Formats: sequence, C-alpha cells, structure tokens
Amino acid sequence: MQSAPGSELMQINPEVTQTQVLVVGAGPVGLSLAIELGLRGIAVTLVEQRSRTGAQPRAKTTNVRSMQHLRRWGIADALRAAAPLPSDYPTDIVFSTTLFGRTLAVIENAFEGAKRRDARFPEPAQWVPQYTVETILHQRIARLPSVRVISGTAMEDLAQSAAAVSATVRELATDTRRTIRADYLVGADGARSRVRELMGAKMNGDHAFAFNYNLIVRIPGLAQNPPARRAIMYWLVNPEAPGLLSPLDGDDVWAFGILLPPGIKEISDDEVVRRLCTAIGRPTNVEILERDIWAAHRLIADRYRDRRVFLAGDACHLHPPYGGFGMNLGIADGVDLGWKLAAVLNGWGGDALLESYEQERRSVHQRTIAAAIENYRTLSDHLVKDALDDDGPDGERARKEVRQAIIAAKTREFKSLGVVLGSRYENSPIIVDDGTAWSPVQHTEFQPSARPGCLAPHAWLGDGSSLYDHFGPGYTLLVLADAGRSTAGDIADEAKAAGVPTKLLDLRHTDLAQLYEAPLALIRPDQYVAWRGTGADASALVGVIRGAEARTAVRRAAS
Repeated sequence: MQSAPGSELMQINPEVTQTQVLVVGAGPVGLSLAIELGLRGIAVTLVEQRSRTGAQPRAKTTNVRSMQHLRRWGIADALRAAAPLPSDYPTDIVFSTTLFGRTLAVIENAFEGAKRRDARFPEPAQWVPQYTVETILHQRIARLPSVRVISGTAMEDLAQSAAAVSATVRELATDTRRTIRADYLVGADGARSRVRELMGAKMNGDHAFAFNYNLIVRIPGLAQNPPARRAIMYWLVNPEAPGLLSPLDGDDVWAFGILLPPGIKEISDDEVVRRLCTAIGRPTNVEILERDIWAAHRLIADRYRDRRVFLAGDACHLHPPYGGFGMNLGIADGVDLGWKLAAVLNGWGGDALLESYEQERRSVHQRTIAAAIENYRTLSDHLVKDALDDDGPDGERARKEVRQAIIAAKTREFKSLGVVLGSRYENSPIIVDDGTAWSPVQHTEFQPSARPGCLAPHAWLGDGSSLYDHFGPGYTLLVLADAGRSTAGDIADEAKAAGVPTKLLDLRHTDLAQLYEAPLALIRPDQYVAWRGTGADASALVGVIRGAEARTAVRRAAS
C-alpha cells in the first residue's frame, strides 16, 4: 500500500524498467501531472530523491483554480477536511504594528477563500500548508493503478532517441543504479532541476533579489490567547522586526518570515527569536521546528521542451512567493501537459498538442511572474513610518497614511482573480480564434469570457450543481441553442471517427447561450474554450483541437 508524505513512499519492483511517462519530482507539480495521466490510464513512474517530510509548509494557499482541479479529481472536500485550521476561519490579511499591536489595515477574503457560493467559480481557495496538499495528492494517486512512486531515488542522466527516453536513476540508500525507459520524461524537480541541466536549458532573468528567512515555530499558549482579530496572515509593520506571521494550525504552530539585510545569508536562533518576540509584541517561549533560508528570483527557462523531455513548475519558472502563485502555477503546468501527453499516448493527439504546451504556458508564466514582482516591491519594512504606535494626532496621521499606502499597494496581492482565472491562451495552435476582441487584461477583477482561449465561464445549474461537474474527461461540446444541433452532431461524429473523447452536453434548457454568446462551445479537458460558434467544418475543427491540422483550415471554412 502506498503511503503519504511523512512516512516512506511505496517502493516498487526494482526490475520495472519501462513506463509511458517518467516524472522526476513528486511535489505538487509532479503529483498533479501524474493524476492527470493516471486518470486517463497512462502508465506513470515518479521518482523522488527527498523524503519530503518535515514541517516546512512552503506554499500555504491553494487558490480557486487549483481547487477546481482538485474538485475534478474528487479530492477538494478531502483537502478541506485535512486543512489544520477550521473551515470557518477568516481568510483575512491583517496589517498591524505587532501581533498584539495597533491594526493598520485589513484586507478581507484574501484569495477568495471565504466558504461561500460564488457565481464565478465552484470552489473557494483554501489556506493549507503544502505538505497537507501533497498528502491528499498522494492519497489520490494510491487509487490510480497505473501510477507508481519510487522514493529515495535520484535521476542522474538521460538520453533520448526518436522513439524513447532512457534515464539513469540511483537508489540513494544502496547506491544502486538502473535504467528506466519511457516514451516521455518530465522534469518537475524544482529550482535546481537536474532535468533542466541535462536538457541544456538556461534560466534567464534576475537572480537573488534578497535572502529571506522562514521559521516554523510553536508558540505555546497563543491559541488560547489569540490576537483580537483572527487572520491567515499578519503583516507586522515596525522598525525593529518587520515581517510576516501566519497560523498553520490551531495548536500554536506558526510560520514567521523576515527579510535579511543585503549581503546577509544567515542569522542566529537567538536573534531571530528576539525579532519574533518583538513582532508578537510581548515576551514568549518559542520552539523552533524548521528553518529555511531562500532567495527570491525572477527567472524563466529559455525552452521547456527538448523532443521527448519537458519541464514543468519551478524547473522552468521562478518568482517571489508574494501573491501565492508558485505552487498553483506549477499545478496548472501539470494539468496542461498531462492531458496533452495522454492524448498523444492514447493515439488521438498530434504533436501540435505537445508544441502548444510551451506556447500556451509561457505567456501565463510571464504575466504571473510580473504580478509577483510587483507584489514584491512593497514589503513590511517598506511600510514602516514613525509614530505608528503613538497616541494623539501624530499617531493617527501616521496610521492613516500607512493604511492608504497598504490599500494602494497590497490589495492587488490578495485580490488577484484576474490573474488566477483570467489567464488566457492567445495565438495557441490548438484553439480556433473566432475573431472577437480580447478584453483588456485585468489584475484584481475577473470578467468571465467564452472567447476561445479563455477559461470556460462558470455557472451554477438549476439543480445546484456546477456546470464544471458535467464536463467530461475529454472535450465537452456544449449545445446551448437549437441553432447548433446539426453542427453538434457533425462535430461529435468527426470526433468519434478520430478517437477524440468528446461528451455532448445538451443545455438548451438553460440561459447559458447568453453567457457563452454562441449556440455551441467546445471545452477542452482543462476547462478552456477551444471553439465556439454556430457552424463549422467539423473535420477541420477536430483536426485542429487534436493537434493534427493547421487552424487556418477552420478559419477558411468559417469564412
């Protein structure tokens, strides 16, 4: 039986040397990719050299887009149940002078995490440590018979031919080497990616803006005597110990982060505990559970693919963690690449599907990295001002000025639905452009659009279910009005002939035709709109969406 992080992962028969996809790295990116492939019956082997144990949470926000994927995989409720903080815990961000000091500003419902029904998406965000996310993903993988995980194993070398990839892996405990052959290999092995190195891909951009120090600590008694306002994150704005403090569970475990001075790469436990007590605003006992020094980067790989080898997640893009994008961006990489690899391996996808992976994801990465860099421009120490804790008019004036600065600079960090759900695939070779204008790119606001290349607009149906719940694992053709019935039948016939899994979803009894602005809409496996319209050359359309025909053919037919 396969176990989750926190114990040894399942060991497989060392004689196994053949798989369809070899994934290097069993973090959230590799696990998400493996789930997408495993749900489609693809044989997957994951190798992971680290134990991935310990309390360091890394990411703490699973955003609404990632929660949509977990809902598709049937584990959104399991993640919420496993989250250490109670479901009614406020998802607010509090800015204050110290944890028990004066409140300067509050940003409510950060990341859209409030547990309430929203027309724009089926699942709110969840504040939960990354190690809990990994546990739930591992539990899902344990129910996928075609997916295997090997722990304590490092990938050392690879070679590829026109037909396959061969990887040399080493079992760390025994120093035993063997070869695993695969149709494709994906490097989801993080910032220091060995796969990227062997590919010869280079990271371009800016290295190490500054070093940051994260602690995971236990602060006894804090749960019984909490701050007046509960929040998922406290930005502490004072000259002695500016930083971030976040609860990880209801049992006195917190994350504390500070920015180290330029040129400094280490700090003593005594000094960091002194700063933590200052940030709290009172002396307290502190037990250090984990330490982590990291540097913020702005980097993106010059290429994501070398024939049968791909990169995903931190292996091909890095940015500061401000905005909670990192893990979620990588999960989306795994989803995008997963269904496309499965399509090719299952025989109905053409190579244009695989080419579209970098074409589609790179622009999303660039936009998200830019957003994270903008968020990183204003940190706790940048907001410090004299007299913030003073009584009287000077203190009131200082707090008002800082409050205005916080709202102006930091709202975008915690209200970023335009980035999270508004990412779109312009000029993709597997999407049929309908010629309508693109709406302006927005950061905080999200305006649903059914234009091909956008995320399919969400809706709650009359029976209380989410529209997304009715999408199939392949393509889904929404029939929204009588005018599209004939064309829908032609598309379904062509898809069946080409082996493209396509579900016909009759929604003529709803008012979704107005939302989608067309009688027909073709939705990809990842919930993006591939085409919409009334009539089409069905053969050419199916050729485009499966990566086997140039989309100019569909444009000619439409004109």
